[in-house]
Amino acid sequence: MRKSIRRGATLALASVAAISLAACSTNGSSGSGGDSVKSIKVVIAEYSPDNTAKFWKAFAKTYEETTKVKLDLQIISWNDIDQQSSTMVQTNNLPDILNLNTYASYAADGLLYSGDEVLPKDTAEDIIPAFVNSGTYKGKFYGMPDLSSARALFYNKDLFSQAGIAKPPTTWDEFRDDAKKVTALGNGAVGYAQPLGPEEAQGELAMWLFNNGGTFKKDGKWTLDSPENVKTLEFMKGLSVTDGVTQNNPGSTNRTDGAFPLFEQGKAGMIVGFGPLQGALDKDFTGVNYGIAPMPSGNKADPQTYGVTDYLMAFKKKGNQDAVKQFYKLYYSPDQINTWIKAEGFLPVTQSGLKSFESEDKLKVYLDTLPNIHLTPTDDPEWDKVKLTIQQNIGLAVAPDGDPAKFLKDLQAQAEAGK
Repeated sequence: MRKSIRRGATLALASVAAISLAACSTNGSSGSGGDSVKSIKVVIAEYSPDNTAKFWKAFAKTYEETTKVKLDLQIISWNDIDQQSSTMVQTNNLPDILNLNTYASYAADGLLYSGDEVLPKDTAEDIIPAFVNSGTYKGKFYGMPDLSSARALFYNKDLFSQAGIAKPPTTWDEFRDDAKKVTALGNGAVGYAQPLGPEEAQGELAMWLFNNGGTFKKDGKWTLDSPENVKTLEFMKGLSVTDGVTQNNPGSTNRTDGAFPLFEQGKAGMIVGFGPLQGALDKDFTGVNYGIAPMPSGNKADPQTYGVTDYLMAFKKKGNQDAVKQFYKLYYSPDQINTWIKAEGFLPVTQSGLKSFESEDKLKVYLDTLPNIHLTPTDDPEWDKVKLTIQQNIGLAVAPDGDPAKFLKDLQAQAEAGK
C-alpha cells in the first residue's frame, strides 16, 4: 500500500530451514538479554518518493537524540521489499524493525516480539481493535500497524449527469444499470473500471465479497467457496462478459497503470478507490468532477468496506528489546504517527488518530467505517499463498470461458491443504 497506489508483491516466503537458521543468529534471539545495542536496523517500504524518506530521516534524527541509539534506516521500493526482506532472513541479516504487508509467517517461526514485550500499555490500548485483530497470531499481537486505508465507491458526476443518473447506486442491480447507462454514452466511456490484474486483485475481490455477506474466513475456517462468494465472483465476471460495462480484459488490468488512469482521465463512471486516488484527483486531475459514496450492497445489508494496513514488526535479536520499545514509543506518539499518515494521504490506526482526523471532511466516508472495517486474514500464514493464487489466477476465472465456482473450490482446497 503506497502513495503511488500499489501494494507490494506477495511475500516471498523463506524456507523453514532458512528461517530456523536465522532464528539461531550469531547475535542470538534472546530479546533483551546481554548488553544493549548501539544501533538498530529499520527497513521501511517506500510509500511515496516525496514523503517517505523525508519523514523517516527526521524520525531517525529524533530517535537518535532521544535514545542515543543509532537508527540504521533502509528504504526499499514496494516492488523489491518482499524479496529483499526474505533474503535478509535467509542470510541471517535480520532487521530489527521491518515494514511489510504480511507478518504471520515470521510470527509462526518465533522470530518476532509480541506487543506484550515491546509496546507500552497505553499504546496497545490506543490501537483500533480491528487492527489489533488483524495483527494477532495465535492470541498474541505481532503485527503492529503503521497506517491504514479504506475503500469506497468513486463516481464521475459529469458522466452520471450525462447518463441521466441522479445519485450513486446503493444496490448491485442499480450499480449494473448505472454502469450500462454510462457505457452507452460511447466515446470510450466505461461504466466501471475493474482491476483484477495481479497488482491487488485480492483487494478488488474483497470489497465485493464483503458487500454480499461473504468473507475469506469465518470462525477460524476458510470459506472461500461459500455460496455468497461464488455468487459474488459470478457477478464480477458478468460485469465484463455479459453486461460489457468494464474496460477490455479486466483480468489483466492493474489499478496503478490501468484502472485508475481511466477514472483520472474522465473515462470511467465508477471505480473502487481510496485516499491516494482522491489526492491525485484533487492535485493532478482537477478536471474530474467526482463524488465518493459507500459501496452498493448485494444482499440488502448496510454498506461494508475493505481496509488495508501494513505492519511494523520487530525481530528478536540479542540486546535490542529496549531499543525496539523506544522505537514504538516514539512512532506511536501522536506528533509522529499522525504526521506520517497525513503526509502519505492514508488513514489512522489509533483511536486518538481518529479524533485527530475527524475534522477532515474529505475523509468522512472512510473514517465513519474505519472502526468496523473488514481486513484480509493476514493473521494466517496460509493467506500469503492464497493471496498469490488470487492475484495470479483470478483473471482466468472472470474470462469468458472462466469458471468462478471451480476457481473458488480449488482455492478452498489449496487453503485447507496448506499448500
